[in-house]
Amino acid sequence: MKRIQTGIEKLLVDPQPILQGKSLGLLANPASVACPDGDGRFQSTRALIANYYPNQLKVLLSPQHGFFAEKQANMVPSEDLIDPVLNIPVFSLYGKTRMPTEAMLEPIDILIVDLQDVGTRVYTFIYTMALCLQAARIYHKEVLVLDRPNPVGGIRIEGNCLKPEYASFVGLYPIPMRHGLTIGELARLFNDHFGIGCELHVTPMSGWKREMLFQDTGIAWIPPSPNLPTPTSALVYPGQVLWEGTNVSEGRGTTQPFEIFGAPFFDTAQLEALIPKEKLAGVHLRPLAFEPDSDKWGKDLCLGFQLHITNATLYRPYITTLTLIQAVVSVYADAFQWKSPPYEYEFEKLPFDILTGDPAVRKAIEGMDTVEDLEKTWAEELKCFEEIRRPYLLYE
Repeated sequence: MKRIQTGIEKLLVDPQPILQGKSLGLLANPASVACPDGDGRFQSTRALIANYYPNQLKVLLSPQHGFFAEKQANMVPSEDLIDPVLNIPVFSLYGKTRMPTEAMLEPIDILIVDLQDVGTRVYTFIYTMALCLQAARIYHKEVLVLDRPNPVGGIRIEGNCLKPEYASFVGLYPIPMRHGLTIGELARLFNDHFGIGCELHVTPMSGWKREMLFQDTGIAWIPPSPNLPTPTSALVYPGQVLWEGTNVSEGRGTTQPFEIFGAPFFDTAQLEALIPKEKLAGVHLRPLAFEPDSDKWGKDLCLGFQLHITNATLYRPYITTLTLIQAVVSVYADAFQWKSPPYEYEFEKLPFDILTGDPAVRKAIEGMDTVEDLEKTWAEELKCFEEIRRPYLLYE
């Protein structure tokens, strides 16, 4: 398999003239690595930028989960610190503020962004980037986004678009749950179509094709956040993240978050018999028992399932999980609950509605509308999004 070249690796081979002599900032985390010599030795982007542009890197910024990706849960803030290697400030954008302040950006001319996104609307890294674009416009800075693969591919889009009144830090813009864009393409979409209007540059990848899943890229998976430990967890995430809005465990507190789900009140044989196999395209449900160490049902025995992807082309994570949730609601109406706020700093709306971006999804599940009929209600907006995103695509 020929390995693709990421944006940071392209930058080191073909330097951007705009960086010469400029003071630089970098938004990154532990998944921001490269193998510029093709020798399999991972080097952090912060070290590479510091070496290739001596004395120019002045500031580091970190997204949710902290500079070392050490924070497990949502709504656990990170503190500012001093980078122990470079001895420069690291400002948390998931702490006292989520948008860079004027003081944070004052020492720099250009902010470089190198983050591994996971291709799902609710992943906060893309909104940290969007808020950096907004701050760059306000404080007259430039932004350079170093592109990385969308691990769930760049062709298929899936799910309803977020309603603007349900905007939050897990959904700032009306895009589908599975958007099919790289982080560089998203930056272009946010900046132009959604009117941010900062001075934006994107360094694309070399060799990436839209049909590629992460395992097709030849790049080693480094978890961008603690609960996405494998490419498979990222592949199921656009659907399985919805369990976060319920009292069913999404597998946090286990070694297989999002790949497994369950609750003490499940009867797996009963649920398995209820879900028609034809509604589970490309995926097999394997019954299992697990005991989370923490989070929902911590230390309690849960019965549930592991999702085994048998055909990633056929598998549709959002529709699959909505089908599973509806089955659980129909069987366990008394035990099942929608989780109450707060969720990602939203204190009034239901977390499930924040995740789906539209309360109509929850109401359709409660009303036992078929998932197929529900899907038809957002077919037109997906067509519109397909047209909206087209001018911002960087890869055929």
